[in-house]
Amino acid sequence: MSTPLTPIEDLRREIDEIDTALHELLMRRSDVAARIGALKDGPDGPDGGFLRPAREAAILRRLVARHTGPLPAAVIVRIWREMMSALVRLQGPFAVAVYVSDQWPGYWDLARDHFGSHTPITAHDSAGQALGLVIDGTATIAVLPVPQQDDQDPWWRFLVRRDGPRIIARLPFGDSGACRGPNVEALAVGRVAVEETGRDRTFLVLETSAEISRSALHTSLEAVGFDVVLVHVWHDPADPSTWLHLVELEGFVEKDDPRLARFAKSRAEVLREIWPIGAYAIPFTRSELGVSEKA
Repeated sequence: MSTPLTPIEDLRREIDEIDTALHELLMRRSDVAARIGALKDGPDGPDGGFLRPAREAAILRRLVARHTGPLPAAVIVRIWREMMSALVRLQGPFAVAVYVSDQWPGYWDLARDHFGSHTPITAHDSAGQALGLVIDGTATIAVLPVPQQDDQDPWWRFLVRRDGPRIIARLPFGDSGACRGPNVEALAVGRVAVEETGRDRTFLVLETSAEISRSALHTSLEAVGFDVVLVHVWHDPADPSTWLHLVELEGFVEKDDPRLARFAKSRAEVLREIWPIGAYAIPFTRSELGVSEKA
């Protein structure tokens, strides 16, 4: 006759059963992901792309919305990010190039946390080097600093090309947790389809033959119905006839959005081109994840 289990032993047995069930589901999910990868490589594949940032954001938002219990939602996001990144690697080659400096080591942490601890990651001491690896096809994704107005040689200007990579995500999507050095935010750039999620922001570059002040651009864009988040201006001293204006807008803006046509008409005297350079799903706030604000 077996000895009856103590209450704690009975609970540990239940945990073992749950772990086994979780493991079975993970193996099942891996098998399904591999089958999806095989379909995308075939003639019926939608676009040949295996990385779907919008789909990943939708999965995480759904899980956080239904989450209850003492386990923090931020941990759920971290677990699923690791799992999803590992399964992406089952579907095709996947490597990340990240800008890292002695002053800002946290970009490596952002890249690892978002794209997985087993994804090949290389560090580079300039944003241009990291982006160059995506442009030439050596890396899938570049993780780069969020643009600042005082950037003397902004990396985003290299996205002004019809066949170039695009901004696809903002990091961290969840809570950054413990990290080295100051907290940082980054943008992920890659040759990946940009899709709407319902809570997005869009980046455009406006190429003009003369400078338009940031306040004037705000006014012109808002006049046609856009909600402007930021405007940065860059001018190449070697080319006095070309100005580039980086604009971040609330919402997902399609290239055929009628508001763009109205804006172009209002600035026809100087506007040369409107370049869509990507969009991203708006990350969770700390309050959405139940995380207290950092001191």
